[in-house]
Parts: sequence; structure tokens; C-alpha cells
Amino acid sequence: MNYRHLGRSGLRVSEVSLGSWLTYGGATENEAARLCIEKAYDLGINFFDTANVYARGKSEEVVGASLAAYPRSSYVLATKVFFPMSDGPNDRGLSRKHIFEQCDASLRRLNTDYIDLYQCHRYDTETPMEETLTALDDLTRQGKILYAGVSEWSAEQITEAAQYGRQARLRPLISNQPKYNMLSPEIEAEVIPASEREGLGQVVWSPLAQGVLTGKYKPGAPPPADSRAVDPKQNFFITRDNLLSDEVLAKVQRLAPIAASLGMTMSQLALAWCLRQPNVSSVIIGASKSSQVEDNAAASGQTIPADALAAIQEALA
Repeated sequence: MNYRHLGRSGLRVSEVSLGSWLTYGGATENEAARLCIEKAYDLGINFFDTANVYARGKSEEVVGASLAAYPRSSYVLATKVFFPMSDGPNDRGLSRKHIFEQCDASLRRLNTDYIDLYQCHRYDTETPMEETLTALDDLTRQGKILYAGVSEWSAEQITEAAQYGRQARLRPLISNQPKYNMLSPEIEAEVIPASEREGLGQVVWSPLAQGVLTGKYKPGAPPPADSRAVDPKQNFFITRDNLLSDEVLAKVQRLAPIAASLGMTMSQLALAWCLRQPNVSSVIIGASKSSQVEDNAAASGQTIPADALAAIQEALA
């Protein structure tokens, strides 16, 4: 496993990381989740990502219980705050009240004394950015979090936050967590340049486009019975982004011979494609089987030559 600095910080994270969205505490049994985390740790994955809202806290509980078997200093634990955790008017967003209360709740669920990376799960248009950034800085001063990051923030929002942080002498944000994959490269235009300028690294989610880039979905064929696409609890983004259209699936199938020529699985090709960007610190995978973790982890250190990158671009055109 190779490791990269998370943004301009001194923190080093594995190129492939393990997430828990839609899986742990929800669709995946606790024992299966433990086995995936165990396999990831054994393969050198040191970065584990979750969020308070995943399965309304259950995901954090499963991740925390599974990681309790390992020395706390040996892994990087990330979670998030923003989305509603109840019907209460203050139990949502990025106000100082919600951030402080949810940080304490996450610490309890994760059964840990500190969170390595605490992320704003979205941008809060109803709370002054100064309030949010100051709250994060105070949590760092208290030792409850070590670093702060964001998720799905625009280039303009990242720039504004960085500028205010410098003016107020706050500890800088070190990461952004956007969607990024071969079928959704939008962050390359503005978000990556802004992040490079301001010292944030990308920790990307959905690098396999909800599993579509694994090649398991075929044009004109029904989805496999055990796949995410047939589970209404997990297929929202697949449906919303029309990822199972014959046009999209035909493009994906054109990637198969490129992966084979490089000695990679299609999953490894898709992850290596994301990691070709120096600003991408880690790709977050989701797994319900330890074999998936093993396959995906092998993408670390893989390089895609220029002619293959051109072939990928042509296949997806």
C-alpha cells in the first residue's frame, strides 16, 4: 500500500481507504463489516471514513467497534457532520451548537478520545462560515479533532474558507471529499485547482460510480440479483444519475480490454485513474466482502501509461 499526504498537511493516508456509506450499520451485517475492516487493515489501509448520519449513528458504532482491536495511533479515523440527526431545529447544519454536540456524540459512538479528520459533510448556507470555521478550530484546540476538512464544497467556497482562515489565523482545512470518477470528472475544472492552491487534498467518494465501473452491469441485461442497483435503499445515485442506461454501460464495457491489457481488473483501472491526479490523496471504496477490499487495494501504486489514458478518454467519449 502506498501513502500520500492529505493536502498540505503532514498526515499520510493510504491511497485506498475504506468507507462505510450504505454499508456498515445498514446493508452489511456487523460481522461482514468487521471482516472487511480487518482485511483492509491487514493490507495496509490506514484511513477509515464514516459519518454521523450513516445509518443514524450505527455506522460509526460498527466502525469504532471493529477498529478497537488495533492501536489507535495506527489508523486515521474520519467522520462528518451536517445532515439532520433528528427533527430538532438545531440538530442539523454547521452551527457551533450542532458541531460541538455531534462531535461529542461521534466520539461516544466511535469509542475514541479524538477524531483524526472531522469533515463538514456539505456547505451550510444558513450559518456564517466564520462560525463554522471557528468551531472547528476550537475543537482542534481542545484535542477532540486533529484536522478539519469539507465535503462537496465548491471551488469558491473552498477559496473563501481558506482566505478567512488565514485572516483569522485558524488552522487550515486539509481536505475535500467530492464525488469523482471516470464518469463524473467535473472537479477537474475548478475544485482541484482551487484545492491545490489552498492546500486541500481530495478524498474522493464513488470512485467506482456506485459499482458501475466494475463492469458487472451489462447493456440490455438486468442487474445482478445481489447488486446495489436492485436495492432501493442503496440505488438512489445509480437511478438519479442514470448510470444503468445502455449508453453508459456500453462505454464502461469498452474499458474492459484496456484494463486487461494493463493486467488490471476494471475496478483497479477506475481507482488508478482517479489516483493519477496528484491532488487526490485517497479513493474511498465501499465493500461488503473482504475479497472486494483485496481487489481494490491492489490499485495502489498502479500507473496508467499515456496511451492507455488516451484510450480511456476515447472509450468514454
